[in-house]
Amino acid sequence: MFPQITPVTRNIIILNVIFFVATLLLTNININLEPLLAGYFPLSPNFNSWQIITHMFMHGGIMHIVFNMFTLYSFGPVLEQVLGQKKFIILYFAAGLGGFALYNIWNYYEVSQLTSFLNSQAYDIHEIYKYADINYSGEMPISSDSEAVRDSAQKLFNILRTPMVGASGAIFGIVAAFSTLFPDAKLMFLFIPYPIKAKYLTPIIIVVSIFLGLRQFSGDNIAHFAHLGGALIGYLFVANWKKNRDRIQ
Repeated sequence: MFPQITPVTRNIIILNVIFFVATLLLTNININLEPLLAGYFPLSPNFNSWQIITHMFMHGGIMHIVFNMFTLYSFGPVLEQVLGQKKFIILYFAAGLGGFALYNIWNYYEVSQLTSFLNSQAYDIHEIYKYADINYSGEMPISSDSEAVRDSAQKLFNILRTPMVGASGAIFGIVAAFSTLFPDAKLMFLFIPYPIKAKYLTPIIIVVSIFLGLRQFSGDNIAHFAHLGGALIGYLFVANWKKNRDRIQ
């Protein structure tokens, strides 16, 4: 669980720490990197193409980055040694992209539902897109007597304006890849007093992520579908790698 750190894993951790520290320092002088580098919904007025990658290096707080980097440190070196540096890099970023993709596929479904409803109520959704621009400060004015319309307009506004940050998609891909490659490895987790075999970890991640993503509890700001997308890519990547390796042997 605590292997000697390998070059690619070390460099990814360093990059994440640099981004995190730079964000904190620049925020102190009123320069906010989040609107530029966090990952917005692709149809949002705040989206830029580079955010597909840069969002993986942005984190929402100290505990967020500590958890992600500790998990990467715990599982990354073993995978890097087994897969090789090139395939490990591909796995890491493919899982991060998979997380971003699935999260925004779900967002697209929600946006489509909200847009369809608002259009049926003759509400001008172009106003929502205008006010969702990060250059606009303040709440969005909603002129409607219908509570359902107000709620839907606010939800659409929030999706367009709220970014996704963190390496969690990539990290969950790493964990799922490890669990697939070493299914009988016993892992210890905080608050769980006994070891769990790795092969049970990926199904738990998938079930919990689907449940929490669909329920969307009040106050839950975690991108659960990003975790799910990353985990699925991690599993598929290593399953395909094992299949090709066995075929060669």
